[in-house]
Amino acid sequence: MPDDFTPESKVREVVDRLGDRGRDALLRHGYDIGEGYVDVLSQYQTLEHAARTERLRDLDGLLRELNAAA
Repeated sequence: MPDDFTPESKVREVVDRLGDRGRDALLRHGYDIGEGYVDVLSQYQTLEHAARTERLRDLDGLLRELNAAA
């Protein structure tokens, strides 16, 4: 399905498409974007990059959760 979230999806896409559900899912997996984006560039970070830099835990689990919510 072309609308599925992938490791190449950007943090911004998750929040734009899923709103609070996406924000909450990111937080449960260790990625806190806070109120707005403290670091403007972080919103364009891919989920895979966030996982590689240890800002995000369990990328596969997050992708399953996001795609189930989409």
